[in-house]
Amino acid sequence: MSSSAADNAPRRGRAPLAITAAIIAGLVILFFIFAGLYTDVLWFDQLGFLSVLTTQWIAGTLLFLIGFVAMAVPVWVSIQLAYRLRPVYAKLNSQLDRYQQVIEPLRRLAMYGIPALLGLFAGVAAATRWQTVLMWLNRTETGRVDPQFNLDISFYLMDLPFYQAVLAFASAVVLIAALVAVATSYLYGSIRVSGREVLISKAARVQIAVTAALYLLLQAVSIWFDQYSTLTNQGSLITGAGYTDVNATIPGRAILAGIAAVVALLFILTAIIGRWRLPVIGTALLIVSSLLIGSLYPWVVERFQVEPNAKALEAQYIERNIDLTRDAYDVADIEEIPYNAKTTAEPGALRADAATTANIRILDPALVSDSFRQLEQFRQYYQFPDNLNVDRYMIDGVSQDTVVAVRDLNIDGLNTGNTWVNSKTVYTHGYGVVAAYGNQRSVDGQPVFLESGIPTSGALGKYEPRIYFGETSPEYSIVGDKDGADPIELDYPSGEEGAGQTYTTFSGDGGPKLDNAFKKLIYALKFQSEQIFLASSVNDQSEILYDRDPVTRVQKVAPYLTIDSDAYPSVVDGRVKWIVDGYTTSANYPYSSPVSLSEAIADTQTPPQPYALDSINYMRNSVKATVDAYSGEVTLYAWDDEEPLLQTWQKIFPSTLKPMSDMSGDLMSHVRYPADMFKVQRAILGQYHVTDPGSFYSKDDAWISPNDPDSPPTNPTLQPPYYLTMQVPGSDKPSFSLYSTFQPEATGESSRNVLYGYLAVDADAGAEDGVRADGYGQLRLLNLPKDGTVPGPGQVQNVFNADPTVSTELNLLRQGSSTVLNGNLLTLPVGGGLLYVQPVYVKSTGETSYPLLQKVLVAFGDQIAFEDTLDGALDVLFGGDSGATAGDTGVPDDATTNNGGEPSTDPTTGSTDVPTGSTGDATTDAELKALLAVAKTALAEKAAALAAGNFADYGTADAKLEETIASMLALLGE
Repeated sequence: MSSSAADNAPRRGRAPLAITAAIIAGLVILFFIFAGLYTDVLWFDQLGFLSVLTTQWIAGTLLFLIGFVAMAVPVWVSIQLAYRLRPVYAKLNSQLDRYQQVIEPLRRLAMYGIPALLGLFAGVAAATRWQTVLMWLNRTETGRVDPQFNLDISFYLMDLPFYQAVLAFASAVVLIAALVAVATSYLYGSIRVSGREVLISKAARVQIAVTAALYLLLQAVSIWFDQYSTLTNQGSLITGAGYTDVNATIPGRAILAGIAAVVALLFILTAIIGRWRLPVIGTALLIVSSLLIGSLYPWVVERFQVEPNAKALEAQYIERNIDLTRDAYDVADIEEIPYNAKTTAEPGALRADAATTANIRILDPALVSDSFRQLEQFRQYYQFPDNLNVDRYMIDGVSQDTVVAVRDLNIDGLNTGNTWVNSKTVYTHGYGVVAAYGNQRSVDGQPVFLESGIPTSGALGKYEPRIYFGETSPEYSIVGDKDGADPIELDYPSGEEGAGQTYTTFSGDGGPKLDNAFKKLIYALKFQSEQIFLASSVNDQSEILYDRDPVTRVQKVAPYLTIDSDAYPSVVDGRVKWIVDGYTTSANYPYSSPVSLSEAIADTQTPPQPYALDSINYMRNSVKATVDAYSGEVTLYAWDDEEPLLQTWQKIFPSTLKPMSDMSGDLMSHVRYPADMFKVQRAILGQYHVTDPGSFYSKDDAWISPNDPDSPPTNPTLQPPYYLTMQVPGSDKPSFSLYSTFQPEATGESSRNVLYGYLAVDADAGAEDGVRADGYGQLRLLNLPKDGTVPGPGQVQNVFNADPTVSTELNLLRQGSSTVLNGNLLTLPVGGGLLYVQPVYVKSTGETSYPLLQKVLVAFGDQIAFEDTLDGALDVLFGGDSGATAGDTGVPDDATTNNGGEPSTDPTTGSTDVPTGSTGDATTDAELKALLAVAKTALAEKAAALAAGNFADYGTADAKLEETIASMLALLGE
């Protein structure tokens, strides 16, 4: 055997191995893809929304095929025509001859590979537009027409985006087909350059001319549709067509569309007669016309006609922008109420607002999370969110605002015990709802719980307390077991640490069943965990729970919705259910000004999203969704069944939404007006509360939401809106409401922190089965005097901080390394003016410490008060008698009593260490009162440290107490 034959033999032997390895690798990749797709099928099928997934898949697949064929076939035809109609005896230069020699062996591959590759990219791009296509196929008219073209607004929401997408795709196909035709023709001699002369064969001329004609016809249609795009274009003054657009841009685009169509006909003529002069002249004319008619003429009209007379000429179009923007954000029916706010606190001023005063929330949901953790967490494997939620419950026949949270699971808290078995099969769920009265606190500043403990007990009655689906649930858990098997899931601790644990077995239908080896295998691949396949605890009755965050579950089953940033838990009909708001949005509403959704909802409690591309100019809260915290069941309710976008999606995904009539009265009582919707509306109303075009143009009454007075000056954030039960002027009874404030829009030295507006919305949907309360969603805007007499939140906070008495008492509260925390600064329209209420918390530096509500600041106009209780502060503020009673009247003024009304004693000695009495000197009494509050805090910290067994913190608190008592004795001269 020759050496060359010997060398070739191993090569021939290696080739089948390489092919086999490639096939195996391809099969493995395909199996991984299949595993991902099949797990999606199992997840959606278990949840009852399989049609949502299959509709997306079918639509995406069909569009991929359409896109692939629509790109690949024209490109392939273009290449084939250019090649087959090439001149047989074309004289090529040496360079082209070399190119042909290189390309010829790959010609067949290129002729099919290039169209296929381009078709692949086009198919993927087309598949991503499935929502646009399905909306066009199932479009629903709105019943309202635009003021310029008199077309139904659904044309802009659903038709125009589809037409523009089709035109853009078709233009890309024709352009690419033209480019490959020119390249092929040049390569094979149909197009030759001889000196200054370009020689084109007849076949190439016909092909290129017809292709160019098709491209120009598409551009003519595209330019025609660009007329309608002017109604959603954002200008320097307004969004939508202004005077220049209506009188120059729109007519100009119609003319340019006609010119483009004529030039397309000239290219057809060239294909017939063989002369290029006419289409070349026509193309040049089109370019010049686009510059003159499309750019120069509108600029001249704007510069020399509109700008000198803008206020008068743009008035009609500003009015269009105002009307349609207000309609797009559902603020057209806002009730505006003149409110000549008083600034003088008079005795008895709150008598007419007794119901509101009794419901003022002094518990700050953003600060008491640490209190919930220390008092109700119980074990390190539980947790509470940083920001708690505000809800309301009927307690003894009275609606009570509450601060609520679920005791969710925290796998990271297991530390070294965070093994696969523990984290996936034992610690599977959180436990219970914890709720505190919003308007009460204990004598030592702790929350007063109406539902607490493990097992749960309180005013909410019996309900299923287990939280398998929550905002911080583990990535996945495997639950369920055979009948009669010993439960292995930790239910809740019942006794000392490590003893008396109670176990349970999940009995719901919360996830796909792992009832065969194949399902175990594909989930082992999905989660990259072989234990799912190998563990003996995974049996035929096991279920795998994943995608457990309520927002994620709703987003997956309703991909057409924009989901609210905050899901909140409520006890509804004996179950813990997460309530999630869903919005139908669009960026194509004519004459409506856009907002960035992520920027509009950003405030102290909602951080901004980096690189968010979520500009919208239409928004409706069309869906209310619930997620069962035990079973994970998702239910979608059509909250606004007349909304055209929702009606369209109901045609696309039939039977996935239930009517509002299916909502129980208990669920209705916990539905609330969503904060994200309200934030977007307040962002719009900052400008669009003005309905006079002249005033809008002058921007002489523009407003903004004030910054949170407690946010850092270097990075200020907007003050979030707050939920409160109150009676807003203009309403006939107290209602659970959401509110925000406005101050004049200005920056630098010209900015003024005074209030110009107070925006509130009735957030209570009622408690009747399937019937929304008449007042729900009613926006009310209180217009305050423009003379700048009503202080804004920042100004009030400055007054609080600068007051000598307040500063003295706060400094005393800070002694012993304690930190003073300002709670949310609430603004209430009561007593004929605006009342500010701010709880003040004190927190020590120990690891187990938590904020204790020690003081309440109140302000009315320029007057302030600073007392232990809200009720006492209101009486002081309003001349000794406010005329109404606050909800914390049960808290004694004397700091020596605890929740039961007994003397508060040192937990080690049993003695009452806090001296009381009056010195007869007002300044000394004020300092004594502040020191009493510090002593009260120290006592609470000692008790908490002792209960937690943390003797280091106990010693710190004891030293703080001794130091405080010594200071008090010094003041008393003892």
